[in-house]
Amino acid sequence: MSFPSDFIWGAATASYQIEGSVRADGRKPSIWDVFSATPGKTFNSDSGEIACDHYNRWKDDIALMKELGLQSYRFSLAWPRIIPDGRGKINPAGLDFYSRLVDGLLEAGIRPWATLYHWDLPYDLHRQGGWINPAISDAFAEYALAVAEVLGDRVTDWMTFNEPQCILGLGYEAGVHAPGLKAPVQDLMYGLHNHLVAHGKAVDALRSVGGGVFNIGYVPTAQSFIPVNDSPEEVEAAKNAFFSYKPRHGYMWSMAMYTDPVFFGTYPEDFISQMGSHLPPNWEKDLPGIGGKTDFCGINLYSGFRVKKTETGIEPVPVPSGREQTAIKWYVEPETLRWAPRFLSERYGKPVIITENGLSLSDWVHVDGKVHDPARIDFTTRYLRELEKAIGDGANIAGYFHWSLMDNFEWAEGYRERFGLIHVDLQTQKRTIKDSGYWYKSVIESNGKILHD
Repeated sequence: MSFPSDFIWGAATASYQIEGSVRADGRKPSIWDVFSATPGKTFNSDSGEIACDHYNRWKDDIALMKELGLQSYRFSLAWPRIIPDGRGKINPAGLDFYSRLVDGLLEAGIRPWATLYHWDLPYDLHRQGGWINPAISDAFAEYALAVAEVLGDRVTDWMTFNEPQCILGLGYEAGVHAPGLKAPVQDLMYGLHNHLVAHGKAVDALRSVGGGVFNIGYVPTAQSFIPVNDSPEEVEAAKNAFFSYKPRHGYMWSMAMYTDPVFFGTYPEDFISQMGSHLPPNWEKDLPGIGGKTDFCGINLYSGFRVKKTETGIEPVPVPSGREQTAIKWYVEPETLRWAPRFLSERYGKPVIITENGLSLSDWVHVDGKVHDPARIDFTTRYLRELEKAIGDGANIAGYFHWSLMDNFEWAEGYRERFGLIHVDLQTQKRTIKDSGYWYKSVIESNGKILHD
């Protein structure tokens, strides 16, 4: 049991979380600029206005990536830098930034993986209805085309969306992320469908530039359903529940309602039976344009919960008192990386890439000038060992991106959560590679063999 010889090792970030320079070179506000400036919406009124100043320090950050031995780097593009109004005039300065970044990565021997949308919607598009307005799918396709025409000669690995469950579930249903709405179910289902249509159109736009050379993926998120034991009956029950439409936290927190349309070109029957009446009129005609055109399934995974089979399905196993937690109070469940990737691989028959996995800790620079984070090393060791088991079970797992490259703006949680392999002093912008960063370098160099030393 080991990682394939061509396994992809990397780390990930997102534009609004690290770039700063929110008014530089023609960039206009995103929904997160406006949301963060609204009192009470983020911890300590933190925002991405400066963040990690990556927009100005990208060369230094690439040097750190090289020191970490990264093979690949997943980053997102800021739509309001590239088309500030959301549609219409392209801003050359915004594209130039990403062009320089890509060139720098390639010069350092690091493979760029670009995500088109990691939540920073141009605010002007939000004022026109955002994801609830069907016109957004054409806007997104135009944006994808503008990016591909400039970067597509050097970037071949693309992701359309990051965590649609959070885009809609946190931003449009719960209202705790930008744009801060608590929309009715009709609007939520319109938003879901418009988002999926946008994915399909963006894939077409990318293909028009890169054809089959481009490797295009889609990145949902989930809590893993972990079977209480490895018996075939328990595993099958957990797998069925993982893809069923029985949201626990709201209408938008499910898996197959997003991934079945992308990979099969159909909505799941249980979703349609419950929510089909709320979808836009004639939604069926859009399905061929959504499905069957995506090369890999990304998945962002941090935690999960154990379930056991019952006569009618599954039920959660109670969490024992004192269960290990990260600083953000997510349970430590290493088998998260065994079961969810395996289930996705079996259902869709596509390569699965762990596009985010990591943890928040209370990290600081110690008196010796270093950042000692043994818990991150232990956590990641345990999770990657379980990912190896998924590969041993026969799952097609193609890569792993640690979240995150550096400490950054954790959305509504502001800067109180530190997920990075690199510590960032937000007052001075000094970067310090943590012990876990040097350890991860040895994981990459050994292709995971040191996980068992």
